[in-house]
Amino acid sequence: MPPFLAAVAAIIGPQHLLTQPQDTAAYALDYRRRYQGLPLAVALPGSTAEVAALLQLCQAHQVAVVPQGGNTSTCGAATPDASGRQLVIGLRRLNRLRAIDTANDSITVEAGMTLAQLQQLAADAGRLFPLSLASEGSCQIGGNLSTNAGGLAVLRYGTMRELTLGLEVVLPDGRVLHQLSALRKDTSGLDVKQLFIGAEGQLGLITAATLKLFPLPTAHATAWLGVAGSQAAIALLSALRQAFGDRLTTFEIMSQACQQLLDKYHPGQLPFIQPWAVLVELSDSGDSQALQQQLVDWLATQTLGDGVLAHSEAERQRLWQLREAMSETQKRDGPSIKHDIGVPSSAIPVFLAECEAALTRAFPGVRILAFGHAGDGNLHYNISFTRPDNADLFEDEDSVNAIVYELVYRHQGTLAAEHGVGQLKGHWLQRYQDPLALQLMRSIKQLLDPQGLMNPGKWLSALGDE
Repeated sequence: MPPFLAAVAAIIGPQHLLTQPQDTAAYALDYRRRYQGLPLAVALPGSTAEVAALLQLCQAHQVAVVPQGGNTSTCGAATPDASGRQLVIGLRRLNRLRAIDTANDSITVEAGMTLAQLQQLAADAGRLFPLSLASEGSCQIGGNLSTNAGGLAVLRYGTMRELTLGLEVVLPDGRVLHQLSALRKDTSGLDVKQLFIGAEGQLGLITAATLKLFPLPTAHATAWLGVAGSQAAIALLSALRQAFGDRLTTFEIMSQACQQLLDKYHPGQLPFIQPWAVLVELSDSGDSQALQQQLVDWLATQTLGDGVLAHSEAERQRLWQLREAMSETQKRDGPSIKHDIGVPSSAIPVFLAECEAALTRAFPGVRILAFGHAGDGNLHYNISFTRPDNADLFEDEDSVNAIVYELVYRHQGTLAAEHGVGQLKGHWLQRYQDPLALQLMRSIKQLLDPQGLMNPGKWLSALGDE
C-alpha cells in the first residue's frame, strides 16, 4: 500500500478504507450516470477528529478531497474526476444523533445521517423536521446543507439555510469550526456558517449541524386539483395564501404532458388529466376533518376544473406518491435535458409561455415536461425530443440551455434553485451571476482553500482567476 493510503488507513482503520474497484465503483458514478470518475480511494471516517486528521494529511500530501454524502447529486457535485488522484471522503459513518431539545425545538445530528432518519427522530420526539425530498431515504444531511436543499415544504418552512441554527465544519487545513449553537438570535459578528451552506463542499467539510424542529402537525388537508392553465394555477396560489396563511404548506404544479407521462407508466392511478394539475396541502394542529372541511368550503367558492380531496391518510399518501413518482417516471421514459430553475412565482406563467415558444421555434417537435414547487417558484423544466430514443439529445444541450437560462434571468430567476451547480452548470453561472458576486466567491475560496484541494473541478473552479 502506498505511504499516503497507509497513513489514511492508520487514521480511520483499514476496514474503512476502500481501494478495490468493486468497492469504490458506487462512489465513482453520479446519480444520473453522466459523470464517471476514478477515485484514488474512498475513506469512511467515523468522527470529526478523523475527518480533521484526514484533511490535514491531504493538505500535507497535496491530495484533493471530494466529500460525498448519499451521492444523489443531479449535477455531478460529489463525483471525483478520472485522474485517480482524488480521495473521496464518504460520511455514512458520521450518522449519530448528538442532542435533541424539544423545549428549544432543535436537534443536533451528524452530517452522514439520512434525511429520512432525521425525520423519524423528530417524529419520535413529537416534532417535525420539514425538509422533504424524493431522495430522502438515501440523501444525507451534509449533502442537503451543501446544496441548500429545498424540497416540498419551502413555501412554509424555507430551505436548509432557514432550517439551520449551527454547524460544525472541518476546514481544508484540518481546523474545526465549532458553531453548533442552537440560538435563534445572535448578532455577535458575521454569521460565518452561512458560507458553507450551498458551497457544495468546496470551502470545507460539514460534519454536524444543529437544525430547527417544529410542532408535529396533527391535521392535513390535501387536494389534487385541475386548472385551466398556469396563470390560473398562480392565481389559485395567491388566493390560497390569502385564505389560509402559513397553513398552506405545499403548492405543486404539473403540466398536462407530465400527467400524460404518469398515466402511461402508472395507468389508472391519476384521478384525471387536466391542462394543469395542482397538489395543495394545508397542515395545522387540531383535527384533519375540520381542516378538510374548511378547504372544501373554500374551494366551492372558486372556479376550478376537477378536484379530489384526500379523506384519509392512505388517500393522502396516494396523491403524494403521484407527485413524487414524476422524476423516476421521466427517468424511466428516457433521457432529458434537465433544468432546476427558479423564477418569482408571479413570473411562472409568462416564463412558461415564452420559453415554450422559443424552444418550439428552435426545435420543432420538442417535448417539455414542467412540474415542481410553484409555491416558491422552483420548476423542474425538462426537455426531450420526439426523435427515436433521443439518441443525439445532448448534442443540443448548450443551445437548449442558452434559451432557457436567458429567459430565466430575464425574469430575475436562477439556474440552480435547489439541486446545486456542481460540474454541470459552472460555466453558465459564470455567464449570468453578478461579476462582483463572482469576485467575492473567488476571494472566499482563495482565503479558505488556497491550494484548491476541496472538491476541485466543480463550479468554484469553473469561475477561474480574476
